[in-house]
Amino acid sequence: MAPTQPGEMEVSLLTGGFDRPYAFGLAMALASKGVCVEVIGSDEVDSPELHSTAKLNFLNLRGSKGEAGLATKISRVLVYYARLIRYTATAKPKIFHILWNNKFQFFDRTLLMLYYKLRGKRIALTVHNVNEGRRDSNDSLLNRLTLWMQYLMADHMFVHTEKMKCELLQEFGVLERAVTVIPFGINNSVPDTHLTPAQAKAQLGIGEDERTILFFGAIRPYKGLEYLVEAFLRLAASNARYRLIVAGEPKKGSEKYIRDIRRAISREPAQRRIIQRMQHIPDEDIEVYFKAADVLALPYTHVFQSGVLFLAYSFGLPIVASDVGSIRDDVTEGKTGFLCRPGDAVDLAEALARYFGSDLFKTLDDRRQEIRDYANVRHSWDIVAERSRNVYAELLGR
Repeated sequence: MAPTQPGEMEVSLLTGGFDRPYAFGLAMALASKGVCVEVIGSDEVDSPELHSTAKLNFLNLRGSKGEAGLATKISRVLVYYARLIRYTATAKPKIFHILWNNKFQFFDRTLLMLYYKLRGKRIALTVHNVNEGRRDSNDSLLNRLTLWMQYLMADHMFVHTEKMKCELLQEFGVLERAVTVIPFGINNSVPDTHLTPAQAKAQLGIGEDERTILFFGAIRPYKGLEYLVEAFLRLAASNARYRLIVAGEPKKGSEKYIRDIRRAISREPAQRRIIQRMQHIPDEDIEVYFKAADVLALPYTHVFQSGVLFLAYSFGLPIVASDVGSIRDDVTEGKTGFLCRPGDAVDLAEALARYFGSDLFKTLDDRRQEIRDYANVRHSWDIVAERSRNVYAELLGR
């Protein structure tokens, strides 16, 4: 990145070393609006564009997060924190925008936040989950206390829905003027080539006329995969053309949950119609799954919003989702998808059957661009960057 000019707005994006799609989308959009951005990331966040785009400077303080022994992992994390603390002491940007905390949540929410403040930084915080502990059923007094401390020390917060804003205000006493609702930017970091749906299905061994349902993303209990498996088995019992793809990495602590799901699948004759890719899916492979699918299923039991939903829309793929959180705000029945009751496999199966009997499915090839346009208008990174830049200006007193 070239030296900044007097008066230019400078911001450090602290990524936590993961979630490349969000960091990439926001950084590129901010740079396009003249904001000088230092992206603090890792090998996982890195991409060529972050090194070749004017106004961007990528600093890989985290390095690799790959497989290693416990001692090596601890060493990597401690080295990263040391580098982050040293960077903070000399960093030119006055705005620190935290996209995600790092490995040690309680430390990040308290002592690290305090250190940023003591170094004179103005803190913008993107709150993707107001209280993840409540969502994952492992909430505690310490969790809520440290969340409250981080929210108290942040100068401004970004959330993705009005419901999230309300929870911040009601549960943590945050002032309304300190919260801005921004869209969840549509994923623009995943490759999208000239691969056709028919070619994608062929790559996965799926027939062109088979009705293919996709579950994609990190696998955790709140994602409701067990309800989708049950719903699929109901559909498959009456129609041999249904296929299910489960693609995503199980998260630590979900081992028993995954074993139970695999065991349930293994007992069924229809198991041969389920493609199980329960592993990390590289960015370059994501396109195949989304183009091979006829619909994305989001059987969540608890969530505010889903980044996977917007990834599907970027490929023109409709959604069948549980009516939880603010999902309803982004699914137009019959045009971009259908909704069902959460935790109800029967209703999910009926919603999937309703989709496959709808005009949306029958004319999908012609409707994909409509879905892309719908998402681009409502969830453009340009909108996110504009609102973010306005907040930065306020924090700098401009």
